[in-house]
Amino acid sequence: MSDFQAVFKRKEVKYLLSKEQYEAFLPALLEMAEIDKYGESDILSLYFDTPNYRLIRTSLEKPVYKEKLRLRTYGVPEKDTPAFVEIKKKYDGIVYKRRISLSYEDAFRYLTGTGSLSQLTGDGQVFKGADRQIAGEIDAFRTNYKGLAPAMLISCKRIALAGKDDPDFRVTFDRDIHWRAKNLDLSMGNEGRNLLADGQRLMEIKVKDAIPLALSRKMSELRIFPVSFSKYGMGYCQMQMDTVRTRFAGQLAAVAVAAGTGSSPVNTQKKKGGVAYA
Repeated sequence: MSDFQAVFKRKEVKYLLSKEQYEAFLPALLEMAEIDKYGESDILSLYFDTPNYRLIRTSLEKPVYKEKLRLRTYGVPEKDTPAFVEIKKKYDGIVYKRRISLSYEDAFRYLTGTGSLSQLTGDGQVFKGADRQIAGEIDAFRTNYKGLAPAMLISCKRIALAGKDDPDFRVTFDRDIHWRAKNLDLSMGNEGRNLLADGQRLMEIKVKDAIPLALSRKMSELRIFPVSFSKYGMGYCQMQMDTVRTRFAGQLAAVAVAAGTGSSPVNTQKKKGGVAYA
């Protein structure tokens, strides 16, 4: 089928870097890794979840085992753009990712409809061998979680590096991380709410074993420490806070109307003799 890597098993450690930390750390990293041929690219991911957001709510509880289903493209896709349907699992700190590739149109139609992925075609032929096994796992995932539907779109600009001596050593830097919960079609572009402050970058180090000692020392010197950061999780939390604010504002407005003021009764002040008092 395609010459992409379909199965991953590795540790993934995340760090949140300021502009100054990024600029100081990158030269040290470039001594042992090089930027891949794509340079900086746009990554768009559409996460699927149940109506009550079971998958991301479980993930945020930080269990030993968690899993997600997403559709990913590199760049804003057209109908025939290669896309990846991925199951991402994490167990006891180790990340497992299994994916298959097919056109964006086929992938989106499958994930938002019914039917068996193992019966679709990839690159003009029926999935075979390992691809067919992964397709069956994705089918089973959708059967297990009833009502899966597009839940949130996450996009970012990414630079990826690979080790000069160890190709399994990879580092990514993401900036302009955006989320949105409407217009959930990757072909509609990468607009949304930002998750990072200006100049910040989310670094992710992906290794099979340990992080190189020289790199660990440099990170310690620059006070770069691991963080817990889920893009989908952060977007979901922002979305929930927006819902609470909207609900609270509505409740305040209702109280104000009931009181006959037409405005919020909170901190309402009266004036007497030119002096305001509550």
